[in-house]
Amino acid sequence: MTELRALVGDITQLATDAIVNASNESLLGGGGVDGAIHRAAGPELLAFCRTLHGCATGAAKVSPGFRLAAKHVIHTVGPVWTGGHNGEPELLASCYRRSLELAADLGLRSIAFPCISTGVYRFPADAAAIIAVRTVRQFVTTATSLREVVFCCFSEQALGYYQRELAPLGDDTRSERSE
Repeated sequence: MTELRALVGDITQLATDAIVNASNESLLGGGGVDGAIHRAAGPELLAFCRTLHGCATGAAKVSPGFRLAAKHVIHTVGPVWTGGHNGEPELLASCYRRSLELAADLGLRSIAFPCISTGVYRFPADAAAIIAVRTVRQFVTTATSLREVVFCCFSEQALGYYQRELAPLGDDTRSERSE
């Protein structure tokens, strides 16, 4: 059984096997969570990401965590919201699915996701939470090494969206704040 939970916190401080980076296509750092992960991981992450030669929207690639508490960083590129009629929901679901596939391929037991595409990429946070939780739930019904999936939110409002989606099936949806 895989536990799904949501919390408000700093994803760079989580000691999961992997954290997911909401990256841009270059994988070379940027703003928001991407910049925070690169700063916390140190310059080794940037050097390693140069060897990955970018990443397409909806895809994912993995790197070591370097100076992070997490052993791995799974980089995924979410879609830019342009109204929802250009495949954005499917691409966002693909970000979660491909990240989970990489985690399972590596035999990881825990993974933490940020709110992919909901910052400067403008994906509506409530719709993104629905896609995230449904995609993860569907994935973990298959045989997987994953025992814990954390949705690491940047605000209480975002946390509320995840709690609403997690609550119907009785998952652990306690509010947490990571220091």
